[in-house]
Amino acid sequence: MKIVKKKLLRIFTSEEKKYKGKPLYKFILEAAKDEGLKGATVFRGIAGYGKEKILRQQGFFELRSSLPVVVEIIDEEEKVRGFLEKIRGIEKELITLEDVEVIYL
Repeated sequence: MKIVKKKLLRIFTSEEKKYKGKPLYKFILEAAKDEGLKGATVFRGIAGYGKEKILRQQGFFELRSSLPVVVEIIDEEEKVRGFLEKIRGIEKELITLEDVEVIYL
């Protein structure tokens, strides 16, 4: 077993947020891939709320969805911090950065 220290970048947003004409989460995912980051995943929440305290969940009859979305990216610290500089102009989203251990079995 091998354990390697990495950084986990999380960007909390919503399905409805757009940046440069596309969903923000998709823009971030494509930018991470273009920068050569090792991996990224987008998670869609079933419900949530943010600083506005507005509960967001999909109703049965709603045509448009505004569910919470989290983009997670794991890589070396210098690559993740460099990527943060590249996406500095995105809308003010909640972003967290934490130490993680990646385990190779």
